[in-house]
Amino acid sequence: MHLQRPHHRADLLRIAHQAMTEHGLEPDFSARAEQQLAGLSALARETGPAIENLTPLLWCSIDNDDSLDLDQLTVCEPLADGGLKLLVAIADVDALVKKDTPIDEHARLNTTTVYTSARIFPMLPDALSTGLTSLNPDEDRLALVTEIVFGADAVLAHFSIYRALVRNRAKLAYDAVAAWLDGEGPLPEAAARIPGMEAQLRSQHALAQQLRGLRQTQGALEFETFQPRAVFEGDKVIDIRQQDHNRARQLIEEIMVATNGCTARFLALRGGASLRRVVRSPERWLRIVEVARGYGEALPTEPDSPALAAFLARRRKADPLRFPDLSLVIVKLMGAGEYVVEAPGGAAIGHFGLAVRDYTHSTAPNRRFPDLITARLLKAALAGEASPYSTAELAALAQHCTRQEDAVRKVERKMRKCEAALLLESHIGQRFDAVVTGSTDAGVWIRIFSPPVEGKLVADAAGLQVGDKLRVQLSATDVEQGFIDFIRAD
Repeated sequence: MHLQRPHHRADLLRIAHQAMTEHGLEPDFSARAEQQLAGLSALARETGPAIENLTPLLWCSIDNDDSLDLDQLTVCEPLADGGLKLLVAIADVDALVKKDTPIDEHARLNTTTVYTSARIFPMLPDALSTGLTSLNPDEDRLALVTEIVFGADAVLAHFSIYRALVRNRAKLAYDAVAAWLDGEGPLPEAAARIPGMEAQLRSQHALAQQLRGLRQTQGALEFETFQPRAVFEGDKVIDIRQQDHNRARQLIEEIMVATNGCTARFLALRGGASLRRVVRSPERWLRIVEVARGYGEALPTEPDSPALAAFLARRRKADPLRFPDLSLVIVKLMGAGEYVVEAPGGAAIGHFGLAVRDYTHSTAPNRRFPDLITARLLKAALAGEASPYSTAELAALAQHCTRQEDAVRKVERKMRKCEAALLLESHIGQRFDAVVTGSTDAGVWIRIFSPPVEGKLVADAAGLQVGDKLRVQLSATDVEQGFIDFIRAD
């Protein structure tokens, strides 16, 4: 299976392009979309009483180190009663990307940006998503702002949504902010040069931790998924690294969950149908009960998110090494998330994993089409106009977005395997410490620890159980298929 010709980054790009096409995704923009883009050379400019000027506030963004498509900014203000006013600004992508235009048609087809290490396939052209519609530092941008007032106990008191002009004062990255919050690094320079930004970040972090604690008591599930990313040096893969879910990521995650909840409730209060993001109560709950029983624990016979959350927390503490594998099992048994249309007065399905009733996707319109749909619904509601989407159109889009999300997940999963195979193809014969992560009729799968890579054990697998540790030797790789084979090593 090992190919003699060494592979390069260009091979990964070719494989990614092919995988996109095979799964019904369009890797490149059409000539019509490029023509439209050529006419979009200036920022969207709107003024009027409906657009607040919030540019003086201490807005900041926190995202991945390499992110250039900035969708949201945050800022907060302590209140006299011990509460906190939080403002979240979401890029007004619709100001330039209008419904049913060629660029919008491409976004509707793919429904999301596709992330591979060889290349990012953006939902919107880079000139927009990293330029004209991105909340770039030191530039004024139109945004949809959700203003949320929390009590001292972090319970939501009230909220409002409106349009505004905002200005990003500091572009920050998760890892650097997390290192500072953990006392393992300095305050990032982009924050340190802005008076008052340190207090901003500490207040937002404190609020996020309160919100996280509240969701945990309500049964929010915390998983640790295995999604390593390739690290390139030029055209060469030099490492595979697992992404840590650190406190800076938790900060943004909690604030976005709160924002998405407010968006869903706002649209419901305005009386229109909306596109919700849901995870249903698990139909395979009894199988989850069986999994817990295998660890000597008892779960209720009916779906119970607080009980499941407590079980997962105990397993993470007892066996952090194998927790990602347990997380994957539970995630598969719960079933994937999906998009649905919900009308006011209808029964809310909710999001079982997040332990919230009202939830939509609204905070990443440069990267996800459902968020752009929701932005258009919000703008129409704010202007007192009819919805730009009929209920039937929303229902069709919900099904389409769910299908395409699954296709994107398959492409990204294959590319992670291909990237790992490329890194290891020059290491045939090398030995690694590993743990068994899966065992089916099709074979036994293992994960090595350094680099964090999964593969198949193709020989001497008899008697092995999930969770067993062993020593393995790399026997073959296939970059084209993303296959990595190991044998046991004495």
